[in-house]
Amino acid sequence: MQLGAHCLRNGLFVAPMAGVTDRPFRTLCRRFGAALAASEMVSSQPELRASRKSRLRREHAGEPGPVAVQIAGADPALMADAARRNVDEGAQIIDINMGCPAKKVCNVAAGSALLENEPLVARVLEAVVAATGPMGVPVTLKIRTGPNPGQRNALSIARLAEQAGVRLLAIHGRTRACAFRGQAEYDTIAEVKSRLRIPVIANGDIATPEDAKRVLAHTRADGVMIGRAAHGRPWIFAEFDHFLATGGYLPPMGIAAMRAIVLEHLEGLYALYGELPGLRIARKHIGWYVKALPGGEAFRREANRIESAAAQRAAVAEYYARLAEEGLATSPTRSAPANDSCERLAA
Repeated sequence: MQLGAHCLRNGLFVAPMAGVTDRPFRTLCRRFGAALAASEMVSSQPELRASRKSRLRREHAGEPGPVAVQIAGADPALMADAARRNVDEGAQIIDINMGCPAKKVCNVAAGSALLENEPLVARVLEAVVAATGPMGVPVTLKIRTGPNPGQRNALSIARLAEQAGVRLLAIHGRTRACAFRGQAEYDTIAEVKSRLRIPVIANGDIATPEDAKRVLAHTRADGVMIGRAAHGRPWIFAEFDHFLATGGYLPPMGIAAMRAIVLEHLEGLYALYGELPGLRIARKHIGWYVKALPGGEAFRREANRIESAAAQRAAVAEYYARLAEEGLATSPTRSAPANDSCERLAA
């Protein structure tokens, strides 16, 4: 798939998730086959630009390209400025968030709240594309199917995006009002795909390779975007890629390989955030990694009480070594939760 000057390896995308898709996690997902992993959502508000949280969300040193940054806001001029600044800092793709239904985002008329104001949507898209176009940086957009089930205007938004020069559109198969309740619907995505020339990516309730195949067949989308299914399983992209290409399954991830991945992830978190903040952020990832493993819940509780990076690292290494000694060679398969939580999902 071509996106501006970038040739993407496949149609597998990582959903931007606040508190999850930082540089260490993105790097792992990319290594295991994800074509694109955008940053956590970055606000376009100037007063937030210098905060430590915003600065770390814009940290891309050593990250494999293309580097994609997701921005959010409702002011066309501020969004254009945010896009330019992020490109100056290394962004090679700018993604616009018009999909998050979280109150703290929608209360400032950003995220999926924008879907109710199509003229403003057009102005935001035109401003950002005009800002990045001369820099050779493509713009992508993430939306929902509409404000509510009675107003599914994804097709209208999609046409505005294509007319403005947006190069790729990702659609979550729920409305803003639905948040993450019920099941995603794909008919709207299929309709948008049938009417657009630019690539369309389907998102929502895609937890297994079989889900991806079914959704792609139903929508004819150009790819799928995966969120919570990748929690504690960054290698899921290799599994999806192999299944979609061959119809077969990769062997389960070995315990020794999993141990190395988790420890690398921890080191990345310590390096990015510092040891104390890093170990606290690592706790949720450890919980996801061990969730389906023997003794995983007990170990999660134990790990949550650890207060030093060295002790956390040692405990994780010992836990996986114990599993290997007990004869567990590979990880069991598990079904990830289907519904992404918008407190985490920033897209």
